[in-house]
Amino acid sequence: MSNLLYKISETSKYISKLTDFKPEIGLILGSGLGNLADEIEDSIIIEYKDIPNFPVSTVKGHKGKLVLGILEGKKVVAMQGRFHYYEGYSMEEITFPVRVMKSLGVEMIFVTNACGGMDKKLYPGALMIIEDHINFTGNNPLIGQNFDELGPRFPDMSTAYDKELIEIAHRVGKKLDIKTEQGVYAGISGPYFFSKAELRMLRKIGGDVIGMSTVPEVIVARHMGIKVLGISCVTDMAVADEIVSVSHEEVIEVANKTRPKFIKLVRGILSEVKP
Repeated sequence: MSNLLYKISETSKYISKLTDFKPEIGLILGSGLGNLADEIEDSIIIEYKDIPNFPVSTVKGHKGKLVLGILEGKKVVAMQGRFHYYEGYSMEEITFPVRVMKSLGVEMIFVTNACGGMDKKLYPGALMIIEDHINFTGNNPLIGQNFDELGPRFPDMSTAYDKELIEIAHRVGKKLDIKTEQGVYAGISGPYFFSKAELRMLRKIGGDVIGMSTVPEVIVARHMGIKVLGISCVTDMAVADEIVSVSHEEVIEVANKTRPKFIKLVRGILSEVKP
């Protein structure tokens, strides 16, 4: 058995020994958005540091806990904080929890993030449903040996974000009077906020928002046949000609202010989907 397959098996067995709960939907909760996990009912909470083979979150705003339980009548497993390539972890390490989610039974995943808006209509506080992405990280989590047990050697990313889930998200937003935008997420490695010239480049090649996560997780999820819904919370403007200095603390502040409507939207979507 390969090292990766062994690690997935070892981690899944550890979690299964703690609970026989079988989640159907995975939630990856980004900067400032982890409080949704606190609303999960009948929850089983496991700290990342206690889970075999799991990295540990090092970024402010990421609590570092795996939460299993019921939300809007659905069986969910939530990552209260994620791992990033810029933290020094490998692509395999930052996407490992997605592999474990699949092993536990997850067939659908909601991926959320805080990001910068490169399109002027994407103001701080806007919620954007991701329709596609650009992998500008300089790496790919599928590089290396492929295991047929996990997915095909050459997975198709032309429909990485599920069209039906996108339609549900917009419909729920309209019903709840929460405006939802739609666009392309440009994923970079970080850990710095891009220069004006770099932002102009990404905008010209089709990016609407920019962020330092999500894309590797989505690639791995689709590799394993998991349906994906992506939601970005715009926390700052990354328009090249109008850019102003931004800090991580400011990003967290906007994410926290946006949190109530974000949580309301995600809960509304969860109530509508059928795993």
